[in-house]
Amino acid sequence: MTGIVTRPVDAAIADRLADAGLSPFFARIYAARGISSPAQLEADIKRLIPPEQLLNARKMAALLADAITEHKKLLIVADYDADGATACAVGLRALRGFGANVDYLVPNRFEYGYGLTPEIVKLASAEKNPDILITVDNGIASIDGVAEANRLGMKVLVTDHHLPGDALPEAWCIINPNQPGCTFPSKSLAGVGVMFYLMLALRAELRKRGTYSDKPEPNLGALLDLVALGTVADVVKLDDNNRLLVQHGLQRMRSGRAHAGITALFNAAGRDVRRAGAYDLGFVAGPRLNAAGRLTDMSLGIECLTTDDPIRAANIARQLDQLNRQRRDIEADMQESALASVENVEPGYTLSLFDPQWHQGVIGILASRLRERFHRPTFAFATAGNGELKGSGRSINALHLRDALDLVSKRHPDLILRFGGHAAAAGLSLSEHAFEKFSIAFEAVARELLTPGDLDRELVTDGSLPPEEMTLANASALADAVWGQGFPEPRFYDRFEVASQRVVGERHLKIRLRRGKALIDAMLFGHADPLPGAIEATYRLTANHFNGATTLQLILDHWLPAG
Repeated sequence: MTGIVTRPVDAAIADRLADAGLSPFFARIYAARGISSPAQLEADIKRLIPPEQLLNARKMAALLADAITEHKKLLIVADYDADGATACAVGLRALRGFGANVDYLVPNRFEYGYGLTPEIVKLASAEKNPDILITVDNGIASIDGVAEANRLGMKVLVTDHHLPGDALPEAWCIINPNQPGCTFPSKSLAGVGVMFYLMLALRAELRKRGTYSDKPEPNLGALLDLVALGTVADVVKLDDNNRLLVQHGLQRMRSGRAHAGITALFNAAGRDVRRAGAYDLGFVAGPRLNAAGRLTDMSLGIECLTTDDPIRAANIARQLDQLNRQRRDIEADMQESALASVENVEPGYTLSLFDPQWHQGVIGILASRLRERFHRPTFAFATAGNGELKGSGRSINALHLRDALDLVSKRHPDLILRFGGHAAAAGLSLSEHAFEKFSIAFEAVARELLTPGDLDRELVTDGSLPPEEMTLANASALADAVWGQGFPEPRFYDRFEVASQRVVGERHLKIRLRRGKALIDAMLFGHADPLPGAIEATYRLTANHFNGATTLQLILDHWLPAG
């Protein structure tokens, strides 16, 4: 069941924003998203929360400064998603700029799994022989891996943003806004954001030591396009601090100052990096980068982000684009088999699915698609090849997925081998024979934590849009703003007459809608069947760039026949 809900607006705050100079249109939009002061929208990078507020940032910066002075060998151990890849690239570029001897290692998810495992530590020791390991976007749960590194004489610096478990690893130093005792106001930093903050702290430490008294210092602002990509691709909440990071990253892209790899990712997708928006980071560049980690090895993605050679970047981006096409084909087959398996099954409060033919690197996307379709917390499992199953889960707003897994684990101590994640997404490992038991246990926990009403889908909109505000100027201004998780792009809900419609690209509808006397172009993607003469629809305002012209276009998200 799908309900249309209008996002509430505090009229007094909207009036105050309008009095401060915002248009009534944007005053309503921002007030509905928790903005209470125009200062929250200012683009001054000085508004960033200071690095010293991040617990242990100064301490870790001093340790790294000493390591650089002493010519220690540093090794970044990265995660294999876009957040991990961008965090690794930020670390490599900044540390090399600071004069560090630094290399990286990214685990192959199919051989070693996630995080700083003992096996990865042994591989790092054998192949790279580092003095110091630096984790990015992982490590907070790597108790055994850190212990192995300590045993082998390597020190470990953990940089992570995932929620910690009951115990922390015995690392040399840990920075994570979500670790106990950290009062950093933004708990939503992505892994790349944590690494960027560490590099800000390291630059401050090197300044204090006089390193740049007689030479120019590296420009860390040049890394913000990488920070923006990783932040949006990891679907973390875009609070004020994260929006500021993303906004400055997008500004670099739009001004033609993006790194060669990011420009190449846009070009491979047929997109103009000078018109980059948050959508492009989450649904264009991010998936192509993620494809390397899902199907092969994220080293390819990291190389794309760390090369300054446009030709090499373009070659890698074409490979990533091809991998992404393969990923889409695999995903389509997996989705078809998943839908067939649940076609005649009445869904409970959750969905847990396993198929031995499914690809381990794509189960996260499959879980996301099924969650969207059925509005249920969903886990998809694949065979890991070592007597284990790997599961990837996505949740609805009403259920904190990691907390639910923690409850399952406490009630069934021998069931889950490993788990971790966030409120909306999590991963875990099971023994091959434990799938059914997990399905039952997860369903039982969800039934305790959810109500039947939580399973009803709600489409939250900004209500009806007055005709005089349905303009190209507003659409263009929306495209320039930063939208994403926790700060959703505006969607509206209105009644239209369908003046004309035709199928394009074999599976999309190009439509002319009439509202009053106005005719408006619209697109409905992934739907080729004809619409009735009148519809009610949720939609987004967009600026369509085609053949040198820019026109207003609506993107329909959901529709039903007009009553």
